[in-house]
Amino acid sequence: MTKTLTFDETPPEGTINFGLGQPSPELLSVPIIKKASEAFIQDARPLDLNYGSAAGDPRFTHALAEFLTREYGVKADASSLMVTNGNSQALDFVCTIFTKPGDTVFVEEPSYFLAFKILADHGLNIVGIPIDEDGIIIEEIKKALEIHKPSIFYTIPSFNNPTGYTTSEARRRELIALSQSHDFLIVADEVYQMLSYYEDPPMAFGSMTESGTVISMGSFSKILSPGMRLGWIQSSPSLIQKALEYGVINSGGSLNHYTSHIARYAIELGLQEDHLVHLRTTFKKRVEAMDDALTSVLGDTLSWQRPKGGYFFWLTLPDGMDADELRAKADSYDLGFQPGSRFSSRGKLKHFLRLSFSYYWEDDIRDGVERLSKLIADG
Repeated sequence: MTKTLTFDETPPEGTINFGLGQPSPELLSVPIIKKASEAFIQDARPLDLNYGSAAGDPRFTHALAEFLTREYGVKADASSLMVTNGNSQALDFVCTIFTKPGDTVFVEEPSYFLAFKILADHGLNIVGIPIDEDGIIIEEIKKALEIHKPSIFYTIPSFNNPTGYTTSEARRRELIALSQSHDFLIVADEVYQMLSYYEDPPMAFGSMTESGTVISMGSFSKILSPGMRLGWIQSSPSLIQKALEYGVINSGGSLNHYTSHIARYAIELGLQEDHLVHLRTTFKKRVEAMDDALTSVLGDTLSWQRPKGGYFFWLTLPDGMDADELRAKADSYDLGFQPGSRFSSRGKLKHFLRLSFSYYWEDDIRDGVERLSKLIADG
């Protein structure tokens, strides 16, 4: 019998599970949602509870456009936006509209392992493209393009999951040029774009949609609450129009009409931006706690690069050490993490592991790293 996946389980008492790529409960702000919800209900009209405009309520898309303009530093237009149920649904939606079974899709190697299942569900041939500290390696894409004709290239350009690496501005522009000359879409998963702790990442792909080959996906899951199931697509008018012509939109209207009203009030009342500042401050402390702890007890054993944003540390194990084997022993240390092989489209990267700092406060982070040190020493 297949085990049902759950994303709401609290780790067992005493366990520190660095495999959890989600915010800690204390960062899920009930007061913000309550205040925004009460403001909406006080002003609500009957049609606010109807199906809603296909692309999203214009008041929401305008508020979102103003928010993105402030955060991205480049003017965003409401007409470039479309409401989604979050990034997983958005990726599935994009695959449904812009690919067909048997098509090839390029992904970063490594990349978000749960996206692989969405792509596979659409019968797509997944081809991994290596990345380095500056993101996607353009020469590797060029080599792959000599063999394959992809429909889309799925990328997490800022603070990649799992590595934390960010694609440089120069490589982003080169990638756009390749997408135009080779006729494929860039599907940019930009959920971590606003979660920078030291310096801003390069311009979001959502700010570069004039190429006609970019679909940027954003979400409130990482910046407000996953349970809202609310996100957006930002793209060119022609690609947005093609998405709006899809049958499920014609039948049902907005993909998330009610919740978008709550998010609109959170933006208009300044609650969203205040919360984003709080997240950046909190996560920066957790990054530094994990980096200091790793340096203290594993600095001579493992190698890593301190992430500048996002949720994750990507650790390189010593030669001959296998993260899958370590993970199999980790339960006896009341410890969890994600082995690198999960993030490989080829089942490689066994000498890497991913730690998430997003779920735990600093003391637990230090405790968890101590447990990891003991596991590796015993391993």
